[in-house]
Amino acid sequence: MQEQSLQNKKAWEHRAYEFWHKRDGTPQEKASQIVANPIACLKKHSTYFENVAGKRVANLCGSNGRKAVPIALLGAEVTVFDISEENRRYALELAESANTTIEYIVTDIYEIDLQKYEGYFDMLYLEGGILHYFSDIDRFMSILFGLLKHEGTLILSDFHPLRKCIISQGDVDYFDRELRSGSVA
Repeated sequence: MQEQSLQNKKAWEHRAYEFWHKRDGTPQEKASQIVANPIACLKKHSTYFENVAGKRVANLCGSNGRKAVPIALLGAEVTVFDISEENRRYALELAESANTTIEYIVTDIYEIDLQKYEGYFDMLYLEGGILHYFSDIDRFMSILFGLLKHEGTLILSDFHPLRKCIISQGDVDYFDRELRSGSVA
């Protein structure tokens, strides 16, 4: 695993389960919200998931399952790829509480088994500020397109990380290439 990935894993496994409880409630509480209206949980991306029943969907950097579970409830076969065991724990409890299933693979995205998953997914879903975790975007995109079936759909929605830095930390050298440590979830 690359140094950057090791640092990301360390950060996302530091009390993430506790964070999700504080932010989203218990998996049972969050599941009751999702079950009430799964499509609404997908917010601005909901139109992409209106007809996903029977499709294979990969939710990369899928975090605590708050997007994977509603997609599964809509009838898709969902696989989450994420680096955090703490996220996996919350996500699987969330899926169980919503009476659905998801597959959750804890891995570095750069280490996904492309022999097994090459051309496997009808749709890839990535959202919520993930691109800044990847220093080699060309390699990252190559992995994504390797996972996707021919004529599959890639949904990638991100925000610019500088926006959060400026709001929270003042002056930032965006082009600084040094890895930084700090508190996250």
